[in-house]
Amino acid sequence: MKYYILAGEASGDLHGANLIKALKIVDTNANIKCWGGDLMQDAGGELVKHYKERAFMGFTEVLRNLKKIFKLISFCKSDIDAFKPDVIVFIDNSGFNLRIAKWAKASGYKTNYYISPQVWASRAGRVKAIKRDIDAMYVILPFVKAFYKKYNYNVEFVGHPLIDAIANRTQVDANTFRKTHKLGDKPIIALLPGSRKQEITKMLSVMLGMVDAFPEYQFVIAGAPSQDYDFYSTFIKNASVRFIANKTYDLLSVSYAALVTSGTATLETALFKVPQVVCYKGSAISYHIAKRIITLKFISLVNLIMDKEVVTELIQNDFNAKRLKQELELILDKKARDIMFHNYYELELKLGGRGASEKTAKLIFNALNT
Repeated sequence: MKYYILAGEASGDLHGANLIKALKIVDTNANIKCWGGDLMQDAGGELVKHYKERAFMGFTEVLRNLKKIFKLISFCKSDIDAFKPDVIVFIDNSGFNLRIAKWAKASGYKTNYYISPQVWASRAGRVKAIKRDIDAMYVILPFVKAFYKKYNYNVEFVGHPLIDAIANRTQVDANTFRKTHKLGDKPIIALLPGSRKQEITKMLSVMLGMVDAFPEYQFVIAGAPSQDYDFYSTFIKNASVRFIANKTYDLLSVSYAALVTSGTATLETALFKVPQVVCYKGSAISYHIAKRIITLKFISLVNLIMDKEVVTELIQNDFNAKRLKQELELILDKKARDIMFHNYYELELKLGGRGASEKTAKLIFNALNT
């Protein structure tokens, strides 16, 4: 079978890679083209476009790059027509993917979606288009299945692929990791400022402002695969700060606490059982637009899944040095940490166990053969 998979950012690349591996097991003749990143390519997909080419974040950023986005959409349609896949699999990234899905369904292609667009967070009116344009939806969050049920759209909850990604990773020895990266013996506070330049620019300086206030801890920046050290170095003013690229899971496995930009990383941090403060700050325009269309009580996946405040969220003006210092002090306290650990274990149970990628691959393949 021929599969065309579309992912648009680092987390989609990770989940897309695991899906490709699973598809190649259930379909030994799988021919896969993809939009994603290095992980999807390494898993055996023929990479058409890298997500770095379209890492646009926020309303103003999208507006400035509309011409490039429309060119990419046009190219994507042409490439799909040339390849003639048996199924197109969309992974998150709704702005781009839903436009392709509308065209693809009208053109007679079979359309599957793995990891739902966040219509449960804003603009629920898009469910109508999803029901029209997507043949099958595989969701990874339990509350999303319940959300779609309200709109009479039956979707499959397959569990969360991060559980597999973390369980299947090569384990790192803590002492070796510390020695290799010259981390010393202090407890580590990991800084996860996001993967896009706009995010990092907004987040990292405030996070690094904690270094002098907590000298008994070692601060380490988790470098994203999409950015070079030269970019991060402009923010680093304290020589004690360490930078480790492309080893976020290894870093989290040895961390005592973390400051995390809202996104998939908040859930990853929770699954590694690392106490965290969730942070987010966007442009003023993007934030005020988002406030008007987002209907959720929380922004972090941890709190959304648990439907309560497990981790503190510092959003926009609340994300400042004073508040961040207060909240970091709290998660370093044993009592607060014990409560968070308990909630993290409950969170993992809610995510449905292992095997998300394998379940999804089998559902996709079996549907093509019925």
